Amino acid sequence: MALAIGLIAIGVWKVTHHSHPARALIVGVDDDTLKWTPFPLTVVRRQQSVGAYAVRVWVPWRGEIAPTAVRRAELARAEAAARKTTVVLAVFGFGAQTPTAAWAQTRFCGYTKAALGLVPDARAVVVWNEANSPTYWRGTPAQYESLLARCYDDLHSKRVQVLDSTASAHNPVAFLDALASAYRASRRAEPIVDAFGHNPYPQTPTEPPTATHKGDFLGEADYARLVSTLQSFGRTPSIWYLEDGFQTTKITAAQQAHSVAAAVAMAACQPLVHAFFNFELVDESRAAGWHSGLIWRGGRVKPAAAAFARAPRRCHT
Repeated sequence: MALAIGLIAIGVWKVTHHSHPARALIVGVDDDTLKWTPFPLTVVRRQQSVGAYAVRVWVPWRGEIAPTAVRRAELARAEAAARKTTVVLAVFGFGAQTPTAAWAQTRFCGYTKAALGLVPDARAVVVWNEANSPTYWRGTPAQYESLLARCYDDLHSKRVQVLDSTASAHNPVAFLDALASAYRASRRAEPIVDAFGHNPYPQTPTEPPTATHKGDFLGEADYARLVSTLQSFGRTPSIWYLEDGFQTTKITAAQQAHSVAAAVAMAACQPLVHAFFNFELVDESRAAGWHSGLIWRGGRVKPAAAAFARAPRRCHT
């Protein structure tokens, strides 16, 4: 039923939207495994075996001025991976580490620049994570705008795209509207990001990715509302779906496979969406952790892995 609903919705979307030239969607996973092994290319091959040709890697920040020796070793592995796959660095801490003061923002951007310098083949960098969620950000939208502007000037280049990050819950429309207002009030001529990162998780565990919402939630099917919101920044936005996933502790493995395939297919047909990342390659071992991976803990491949690999990377009209 979920698959049928998904295919119907995708068909309706294609009919009601203008056609665009076929564009390859960047499809990857959010996965830190390659940081922790002396054989990062083995991990890259595993990712690519399930159709993931990009990976977002977390670079933790806890107030440091520069990456520690441990972090430098992890970043060296990320660089080895970046020569074989698309690597996106996501630099962030949690709410307690929110850099709101100017000195803290300067330190964070300097740290991020140093991290990026250790991964010269990285494709993009995400400045913080889910800034509309109090779990990660305890400042204001205006303070996040200040951080993005400061980091953009330090990090943007012809080879590296700078992204922000918001989550489907926690009223992203209101947050992005406030962020845009702060940007306009700053009278800044330069952009604050090259592309907008968004995590379009489903609202409920059993919800198909094609379900639309009203109000404070922005899932993947709410693409038109997301685009309309982002246009208040004054230009046509580029969108990256940096996290999405369907947990097999909440739905069956077969349902996860259907949902993952429908989510990738929908993203491929959304003209301004350039990337889709499934949250994690392998399930967490913690019972309370995330279980939206394409591989069970222990190494057994889920049905979702084949569905993910087969999902279209281009829109077929």
